[in-house]
Amino acid sequence: MKNLIDERITISPEVCHGKPTIRNTRYMVESILEYLAGGDSIETILSEFDDLEKDDILACIAYANRVIKFQDITRKAA
Repeated sequence: MKNLIDERITISPEVCHGKPTIRNTRYMVESILEYLAGGDSIETILSEFDDLEKDDILACIAYANRVIKFQDITRKAA
């Protein structure tokens, strides 16, 4: 998983204000995650963005997994 992130997810102050992107493009990780959260499948995303690859999408998911492990999330008890 680490290699996938290191190879696919880039952060540069000159691209998208330093937000994590896919391979120094303007495809932000957060945008891809929003598509997935909205119900789009990996296949749908790939059909809409010809220059993305399945490993790019998987790297976004892996990156989100890594980030969330290091954040405390406070939720109201049920």
